[in-house]
Order: sequence, then C-alpha cells, then structure tokens
Amino acid sequence: MTPFPVATLAGMSAGAPSTGQRRQGEALAPPLPAAPLPSQRGSALRLIVKVVAALLLLGAGALTLLAVGLETGAAGFALGGALAVLPAVLVVATLLWLDRYEAEPALSLGFALAWGAAVATLVALVVNTGADVVIDQVGGPPAATAVVVAPLVEESAKGIGVLLVILWRRKSFDGVVDGIVYAGMVGVGFAFVENILYLGRAFSEEGAGGLTATFVVRCIFSPFAHPLFTVATGIGLGLALSRRSWAVRFLAPAAGWSLAVALHAAWNGAASLGPAGLIGGYVLVQVPIFAGAVVVAVLARRREGRVLRRHLQAYAGRGWFSDTEVAMLSSLHERARARDRARRTLGDDAGAAMKAFQERGTELAFLRQRMVAGIAGDDALQVELATLATMWHLRPRFLPQVVAPGVPGGPAPGSPPRG
Repeated sequence: MTPFPVATLAGMSAGAPSTGQRRQGEALAPPLPAAPLPSQRGSALRLIVKVVAALLLLGAGALTLLAVGLETGAAGFALGGALAVLPAVLVVATLLWLDRYEAEPALSLGFALAWGAAVATLVALVVNTGADVVIDQVGGPPAATAVVVAPLVEESAKGIGVLLVILWRRKSFDGVVDGIVYAGMVGVGFAFVENILYLGRAFSEEGAGGLTATFVVRCIFSPFAHPLFTVATGIGLGLALSRRSWAVRFLAPAAGWSLAVALHAAWNGAASLGPAGLIGGYVLVQVPIFAGAVVVAVLARRREGRVLRRHLQAYAGRGWFSDTEVAMLSSLHERARARDRARRTLGDDAGAAMKAFQERGTELAFLRQRMVAGIAGDDALQVELATLATMWHLRPRFLPQVVAPGVPGGPAPGSPPRG
C-alpha cells in the first residue's frame, strides 16, 4: 500500500475515522472544506483563452470549408460530407469506449476534434499546396509532397493540437489513455475534412464510380489511419506528462512524433505506388499499427483499473470506502451494474448520484497517483479533501438509509463507516 503524506493522513483521520475508531451512535464526520475557488484573475484569463481559441477555430474552420468547397463543388461537398460522417462516428465511438473510467470533458474533446478539422487541416492545405508548386517548379518527384512534406506538416499540426489540449487540462491529465483519446480526436477531425475533400473531388471528377472507390479505400479500409498516426504522438505526450524525469519528458514526445511521421510517410509512400502498393501498405502498415494501438490501449486501460484499486484501497484503510466499493469502483463491469441497480432500486436521482460517485472516485485515485509521482498541482491536498467530501455526501443519495435502533440517524451496528 502506498504511504500517504502526513498532512493528508491528518486530514483524512480527522474527517473519517476507520471502522475500528468509530463507535456506535457517533455522529458522521463534519463536512470537509471545499477546494478554494479560482481567483477572478485566473477565471478571467481562462475565459480570454477560451474566446481566443473559439475565434481561431471558427476562422480556420470557415477558411477550410471554403477551400474544400471550391475544390469539390456543392454536390461533391454534400456527398463527401455525408459519407465522411460514417467513419468519424465509428472512430469517435471507439475512443469514448476506451475512455470509460474517466470520461474527458466534452469541451476539451470538442476542441481536439475542431483543431484537427479546422486548424491542422488549414495548415496542411496551405503548406502542402505550396510545396506541390515548388516541387513541380524545380522538377522534383511528384510523390515528394505526399511522402515527405505532408507527414511532417500534418503530424506537426495535429501534434500541436494534442499538446495544447493536454496542457489546458494539465492538472487532471492522467497519462497514456488521455493522450490516446485526445490524439485520436484530433486525428478524427483531420480525417473527416480530408475525406470530404477526397470524396467530393472523386465525385466531381469521376462520378459515382470514383466516389465509391474512394469511399472503400478511405472510409472502409483505412478509417483509423490519421487517428492512429497521431496516437503515436499522444502516447509520447502521455508518457512525458505523467513522469518526473526530464529525459522522458523530452524524448518521449520526440519519439512519438517521429514514429507518427514515419508511419504516415510509409502509408503515403505505399499508396503512391498504385493498387498493389496500397494493398501492401494496408497489410504491412495499417494492420500492424492498428493491432499495436489496440494492445497499447487495452494495456493502458487495464493499468487504470489497477491504479484505481491500489489507491482506493489505501483510502479504504482509513475508513473512507468499504472493500465492496473499492471493487466496484475499479471494475467497469461492476460500475455499470451498480448504476443500474441504484437506478432500478431508488430511481434516476440515485443512478445519477452513483455515476457522480464513480467519476469522483476515479478522479481521486488518479489525483493520488499524480501526488505519489510528484507531479500533482500545489492545490492537490485541497482538491483531494474536497473530492472526498463530495463522495461522502453523494453516498446517502444512492444507498438505502439504515438506522440503528435507538440511534436516530446513526449507522447500523457493525456497518462500515460512511466515509
């Protein structure tokens, strides 16, 4: 069991005595202090950043859609957009499934998606088009842009988006899984707009036959291509931001970005060789990348379950949770069963309270992980106590109230502490 800092032990023991310490009829622990409210200056700064980011995304998105629409025509744009939604929904659903222990905020996920669709795509359109012109003028190989320039430019632009969204959520960033999810979302946004461009252009130039062939290649055979390339960068950033070593913090993102560029270049190079190269690239590049990403994602999510179990057991040792609650909080299957049971037994409010209890439990365990690793924020102890207090007050909303005879509001004899 990981030892707790003395200051935290003092706060925990004062707020919730262990089962052996609590006597029958003893009052529940008093409410713990909430985390300090952010200063007005800090709140104003975050608001300014949000407004600037929104304006940047809207401006870049408008320019990107205009450029794509001019290239594809109205009919091609409409058909391409409708078909491009299908693989995007599939990949987004996969990423959300992976992130079930602690779902990321919708605003952060939306920023990642919009960055890939608007900013990264606009950068790629401008730079790649310019590179095409220069390479053609100097007599360079036609595939140079696709194999050399595009991977460098696109993975850099997408990687910056991943870095920004992770740094924005620095205090609650939890490692590799978060890196995979955010990188995947940026990749989905990029692939969505790029698919509109290629599908719409194919329809405009070759009709229904060209549209069908392009849909098969891009949306059926390789829907995970761009997300998977960028996931390599996300894994590198996830490792860097969850470690104290400066060597890891520098080398891991560099290695992840380099791998993303190399995989992207290999895929584009194979595709530039025609149908045979495309099939070979699919077998030798896409399939191994997908298999490797699945293995990394599954192992990372299993590790999250072990992190929850280890750190919540430490809190259980101080009387905050029962062993049953720890088992439930560290298992996705048991979490789902608990939410369903609370909803069926006590109604929708109880189900919502159970869901909130589970989310706060995940945040608590990951916060403890960052504290143990020495990478938590300065307000970690206050956030820890506020989270414990929130969970303490959520519990009665999804548990039937059991009152011991002769002790109004007191716990039943032998019951675990409610804390």
